[in-house]
Amino acid sequence: MTVVDTSARGSCLCGAVRFTIEGPLTPPEACHCRQCRKQSGHYWAASDVARDAVTIEGDDKLRWYRSSEKVRRGFCSICGSFLFWEALDSGRLDVAMGAIDTPSATALEEHIFVADKGDYYAIADGLPQRDQ
Repeated sequence: MTVVDTSARGSCLCGAVRFTIEGPLTPPEACHCRQCRKQSGHYWAASDVARDAVTIEGDDKLRWYRSSEKVRRGFCSICGSFLFWEALDSGRLDVAMGAIDTPSATALEEHIFVADKGDYYAIADGLPQRDQ
């Protein structure tokens, strides 16, 4: 895995929740699991970063949905944009690539949970694919 030093900014669709990432931005993974597909409407691509590298503005509009005992998903309470995925107590935060406003200087690295992918699309980009 290649890590790129960068600074990125992003926001939800309506701009009520904004974030800045300082420091390493890992190449994103595309997750095809049922939960990510249900919440995002398709598969979801995210970069895993250190939680303390992310500054969130408008966090009073940020809501968290506890999707399991170990995971929560952050979204804007105004427009519904799915912004974050967090394994609790990990110190890491997955940030939605689609919410990043600035060039990310990275590229998709792999596909995960492809055993759960939707039947309406093919993964044909040649990147590694993991069943789980």
